Amino acid sequence: MKILFLDTETTGSSDKDRLVQLAVKERYIDEPLVNALYKPPVPISIESMAIHHITERMVAEKPAFKDSPEYAGLKDLLEHEETITVAHNAAFDLAMLARDGVVPKRAICTYKLAYALDPNDQLPNYRLQYLRYLLDLDVEAEAHDALGDVLVLEALFERLLEKMKERHGTEEAALLAMLAVSARPLLFTTLRFGKYNGKKIEEIVRTDRDYLKWLLREKEKEPTIEADWIYTLKHYLR
Repeated sequence: MKILFLDTETTGSSDKDRLVQLAVKERYIDEPLVNALYKPPVPISIESMAIHHITERMVAEKPAFKDSPEYAGLKDLLEHEETITVAHNAAFDLAMLARDGVVPKRAICTYKLAYALDPNDQLPNYRLQYLRYLLDLDVEAEAHDALGDVLVLEALFERLLEKMKERHGTEEAALLAMLAVSARPLLFTTLRFGKYNGKKIEEIVRTDRDYLKWLLREKEKEPTIEADWIYTLKHYLR
């Protein structure tokens, strides 16, 4: 079994966007398997450039991901039944890979795991860099760079794995539980954005049901990356 840590930087966050940088690292091996820039088939948004600082000029001479020399081998590795792919908010990264024909067989989402290990929904957010500093992860890594995020991701995974081993006994059992949690949609309990930031959704559905209906319509515009919110909102609106 191989455990691979993966992160993408992209042209944007919509269902039409594509990756511009990919980093993949195997557990316990320092040298990354992949850390490369790619020329995407759609423009890089200014908003995304402001986050990851990858410009059109930087990728102008790069190959498309599908045309890169590592594509075929990476596809075989990620799609192998003995490979576990780990990502933070995995639905987003996996959607980006799927647009280039790469569909990992098994995946662990550290975002979902962090949420599941906070049953009282006490944390204000579950973003990777927030968890990095909250948990005091000892990592030297540049934020919003695919490889830097992978290094933080690996440290976060190990911390979450230890928590799951406390519950399930062995590493094998913990990994199976992590895969199971990652395969289920999240049921959020609190809004962390908008005019009801910090409010419980069960309260909002009683006082402003129309807002949640509007929010559901907005989330349904990007069904792949917003699957958890679509599931949550439909649950409360039943």
